[in-house]
Amino acid sequence: MPEKHAIKPGQSIELLKELHILTRDGKLNQDSKRKLKQVNHLFQFIEPLLKEVLLDHAGITLVDHGAGKSYLGFILYDLFFKYQDDNSHVYGIETREELVEKSRTLAKRLQFSGMSFLNLSVAESINADTLPATVDIVTALHACNTATDDAILFALKKKARYIVLVPCCQAEVATVLRKNKTTSFAFNSLTELWRHPLHTREFGSLVTNVLRCLQLEAHGYQVNVTELVGWEHSMKNELIIASYKDLPRRRPSERLNELLHSLGLTEMSNRFFTSL
Repeated sequence: MPEKHAIKPGQSIELLKELHILTRDGKLNQDSKRKLKQVNHLFQFIEPLLKEVLLDHAGITLVDHGAGKSYLGFILYDLFFKYQDDNSHVYGIETREELVEKSRTLAKRLQFSGMSFLNLSVAESINADTLPATVDIVTALHACNTATDDAILFALKKKARYIVLVPCCQAEVATVLRKNKTTSFAFNSLTELWRHPLHTREFGSLVTNVLRCLQLEAHGYQVNVTELVGWEHSMKNELIIASYKDLPRRRPSERLNELLHSLGLTEMSNRFFTSL
């Protein structure tokens, strides 16, 4: 029997086995227990957003970018979407064709008819006619490097009400910081924050997410930043949740541009744009 303290009520044991979160005899090992805890913990953050959308209209559209094996999409569908008697739909976006095919096969076998899987990059999905013109929720769990920024652009263009991000592998800002620190900014004491290579990487990752938050605020979103799980499970666990509230945009836009200038990152203005 599975370890019931780790399984949420109503979760499909068959699905958890197919995702290799449970062994064939229903057991959890340490790695799968960590993965299950992380996805279930994320569900606790996403479930209230799903319920908020339902208060506005039936038929929720959620797009999960960098889906991989679609752990998140399948568990969201299993715990929430399968109970909706409407046209709610979960889309999984993934570049690896073999993972897309496996997800399609599994969804068909489990009769999860409201799931679709598309073999696209995040950037390609922005203009793909296989996706609706507007969506309710966009998620990107560990979409590497600039794929998270592409997911933000997708969400903004699709007028998403909620955006849920767990960024990872952020190298672009660190690369620009490294390139420019030997020029005129070498005389600015701020460069001490990223003088050493390790600090460049860590500071670049922090700055990337700060810029993303300001960017979302500059588009009228309210942004909350928290931890997905405890630090003992993963160093890539910063959770950014953005809710569209049509908030004032001027101040975050100004702050974003000031920060880009102060850190010598003005060449990245097109990445962290404040208007479409």
